[in-house]
Formats: sequence, structure tokens, C-alpha cells
Amino acid sequence: MAFQTEYTFTLPRGFVDASGMLHKEGIMRLATAADEILPMRDPRVQQNPGYLTIILLARVVTKLGSLPSVDTKVIEGLYTMDLAYLQDLYQRINSMEEPVYHSLCPHCGKEIDAPINFMSAGI
Repeated sequence: MAFQTEYTFTLPRGFVDASGMLHKEGIMRLATAADEILPMRDPRVQQNPGYLTIILLARVVTKLGSLPSVDTKVIEGLYTMDLAYLQDLYQRINSMEEPVYHSLCPHCGKEIDAPINFMSAGI
């Protein structure tokens, strides 16, 4: 099984660009150490720590619809529901532990921990 570094997503609302075109489908990559460290030097983050999320997402969202690039202006222009969705996705794909569901095997009755893959569940 190949190591997955990119995850596709669909925003709940979508980003509307200057021409009125809606962009909902995108790709987020795994974060690197530099993604989390380098934005701390940015004056916008030093002035407002909440801006860290904007810069982080602009670094790891590699595609959004047919936009040529994703930058901080695009992330700033997201609806709050979409921003929250991307923050949640970021946490899920970059967390150290994959969530599991403790259950019983329906065939043999043995206790198992089944991994939960939110990405395949259409979330």
C-alpha cells in the first residue's frame, strides 16, 4: 500500500471567485514541519496568532477547483463553514493516530478495532 500524501475534498459551500465561478473540489497535502514553523515568522501571525490557520491552509491546499493557485486571499475568502471544514480535515490527516471503531466482527464475533477512513465515507 502506497503512503498517501494528498487527500481530495469537497467544500460544503465552495469558494466564489471574482468572476462568480464556484470552486468546491480540491486537494490538501500532508503538512511538513516547515508548514507549521515558517508561518510563525510571518508578521501577520505575530500581529494576530489566529492568522496562522490562514497561512497553514494556503500552504497545504494545493488545488481548489480551476483556480491557478491557492493563496491566503483565497483562504480568507472562504465561507466560515468551509474554513472549519478545512481545519477539521487538516487535523484529521495530520494527526498521529488514525481513528478506530471498537466493535465485534460480524462473522466470527471476535473483538476488533476497525480503522475509520473519513475520506472514503464522503465526508
